[in-house]
Amino acid sequence: MNSLKTNYNIVIVLFVSIFSFQTNAQSAAVDQLHQLYIKTINTGDPDNLNTLYTDNVSIRNSDGSLLTGLNNVKKQYQATFDNGKYNITLKTIEEQDLNEDYMFVSGSFVFTKIDEPEAIQRGTFVNILKNIDGEWKIYKSYRYPEITNNKSIVDGLYKSFAQGDIPSVLEAMDEEIIWNEAEGNAYADGNPYIGPEAVLKGVLERVGAEHEYFKLEDIELHEVSNNQVLATLRYDAKVKETGKTYNAQVAHLWTLKDGKVSAFQQYVDTKKLNDAMSK
Repeated sequence: MNSLKTNYNIVIVLFVSIFSFQTNAQSAAVDQLHQLYIKTINTGDPDNLNTLYTDNVSIRNSDGSLLTGLNNVKKQYQATFDNGKYNITLKTIEEQDLNEDYMFVSGSFVFTKIDEPEAIQRGTFVNILKNIDGEWKIYKSYRYPEITNNKSIVDGLYKSFAQGDIPSVLEAMDEEIIWNEAEGNAYADGNPYIGPEAVLKGVLERVGAEHEYFKLEDIELHEVSNNQVLATLRYDAKVKETGKTYNAQVAHLWTLKDGKVSAFQQYVDTKKLNDAMSK
């Protein structure tokens, strides 16, 4: 995965040279660049780079590294294409004429590797195009990775749970998530649960099967350091076997990595839960 990110750091930046669908002559030229870039990426053929970029092009990668000169661009392209085939989607494209020689283009992108669809790169770009003898080419290019909002990811997970959309809940989890229920909780017997499937079988399915209803209420999210989100909330539930209800104060500590939940720790009044589950 790290090699993939390294390899297409440059490709994502290189494609962001683009493009509008307005009717003036400059916009038409930008659209031609767009189509040429799409062709280049889809075929994995770097032969069009002389048309896409100026000889002294400079590109600032998402990791902060700087690439200068067309020959270095070609080397990076070739290394990337040797690693696989890719798809790109461009969105929210805007352009602005600076003068007759330069044009500013910005927008957002989604970039994926065909045989690794889960490896998604999202971000925004800005580029300066230069008029070289009547042809627009990429002169400077800058790419900025999407800043993941951890709190919004956790908020989406809770909303999916409330709607009974368990597949989306599992999708938010890292493949190697480490999940721990509070010590003393009946569902802590499998701690730690490793991976979404273990969480599903050991926790979520048991909660659903053993409760007449199980609601999460008064959820408040607090973004903290180290890519963590602290959720304070309440469980409002009724146990099927005993008919007893409980309303308990709870805290969840979520840890995220690359936009996925990599760890979970529950804190709750386990006596209140266990009393409701005991006959």
